[in-house]
Amino acid sequence: MIDTDKKQTLRRARWLAGLAAGALMLPGAAQAETLQDALAKAYENNPTLTAARAGQRANDENVPIQKASGLPSVGVSVDFQENLVVPGNSFFTPGRSLSTGAQLSVPIYQGGAVRNAVKAAKFRVEAGQADLRATEASVFSQVVGAYMDVIRDIAIVQLNQKNVSVLRTNLQATSDRFEIGDLTRTDVAQSEARLALAEGDLRTAESNLIRSRESYIRLVGDAPVDLQPPPVLPNLPATGEEAVAIALNHNPDIEAANQRLSASRADIGAAQATRAPKVSATVTGGYNNNLNSIPAGNTTSENTTTSTIAGVSMTLPIFQGGRASARVRQAQAQTSQAIENYVAIERDVIAQTRGAYAAWQANERIIAATQQAVSANGLSLEGVRAENSVGTRSILDILNAEQEYLNTQVQLVSARRNSYVAAFSVLAAMGKAEARDLGIEGGALYDPEVNYRRVKGEIWDWADDPAPQQVATDTKAVPAATASVPAYVEVGPKQ
Repeated sequence: MIDTDKKQTLRRARWLAGLAAGALMLPGAAQAETLQDALAKAYENNPTLTAARAGQRANDENVPIQKASGLPSVGVSVDFQENLVVPGNSFFTPGRSLSTGAQLSVPIYQGGAVRNAVKAAKFRVEAGQADLRATEASVFSQVVGAYMDVIRDIAIVQLNQKNVSVLRTNLQATSDRFEIGDLTRTDVAQSEARLALAEGDLRTAESNLIRSRESYIRLVGDAPVDLQPPPVLPNLPATGEEAVAIALNHNPDIEAANQRLSASRADIGAAQATRAPKVSATVTGGYNNNLNSIPAGNTTSENTTTSTIAGVSMTLPIFQGGRASARVRQAQAQTSQAIENYVAIERDVIAQTRGAYAAWQANERIIAATQQAVSANGLSLEGVRAENSVGTRSILDILNAEQEYLNTQVQLVSARRNSYVAAFSVLAAMGKAEARDLGIEGGALYDPEVNYRRVKGEIWDWADDPAPQQVATDTKAVPAATASVPAYVEVGPKQ
């Protein structure tokens, strides 16, 4: 027997092989698009994802911002004064002066406020990185859903087109038989009514296809072209409990909630520091130049003077009107809130994982049952037509058999779509539906840690980034979606 790890490795290998070979699966491979292509485009261009990355870069800056409160600060001042009117009895007042000064302030002790604030900021950076993973999985889940919606709706349009064509042929045959007296006007009316309903269903299916294609364009940034059947998904769990166990260890929402809880606990220490003494050292230097404007004969004043002052100051808060304790209680309450939020998110993840797994398994069984129904209804339709030719079945029996055959075909297409999307949702809940898990190609993967390492120790006040530029592509130039379908398309995914 092959153990679970080897099975998952084999599934992942089949997924990657299926993605790489997708262009060879159907005719027209030159313009064919695989699920990997769609995911890669979304990974690079989806605005939800690119905005989340920018938001995380902004979150990274909280660490150097908090660190700055514990670093020395240096300031310089320049002051020029011109005495436009000098009092007549002021014999020693200079006509003008230029003063410059510089101050160095070094925080020595702040009661742990900086240490805890930096710690909280770091935890929130890690929470943001987990949120970015969750956003990535969410976008990928939406792309997979949109991809499968387009495949499903193309198949449904084709099925309805075929049904309309068959019903038109039936109506023509029924009308011909009515003309020779073989059938009644009722038979013709039934055929006309069923054709009208089928044409209405076709219009609805075409509308659904347009909507699915537009949703695909919104997520991927490009129009869907000859979408290939998706490959088998990798790393699917054998049981629902296995899926839950993996989700509890790898789901990014749980990780983010845990990091926010740690940050809230650090906030308590930062709030408590508002009651502690603060010690800082300062060095101040000054230079004053009267620009040779002291009246002649003045022997008590000099044109230039310098000064240097060094000192240590301590501030001890004694009474702050209850603000300090209020901030501590507030931080404690927010930590309690973070604890409960963690429990709530854990519950949500467990429920989502179990629900997605159950939906996946249910649709797998629905596929097996519906395949049998499609086969049986196909045979039934052939039999009803044969029996009608010998007069033992009515036109209505044929119409009903054709409708049942169409319904089961549509159900099969929908079940295959639902099964694949539910299976991908299981992977997303497990924390296994990110670019690093799916083998996304097209360039280096985005690593939020790179920007964090770049900025966390930055202390230069002029280290700006380049002016912000649009990253996601817009879709104004993408033509509006239509309901046109190819001559042939594979009906649904194979798992």
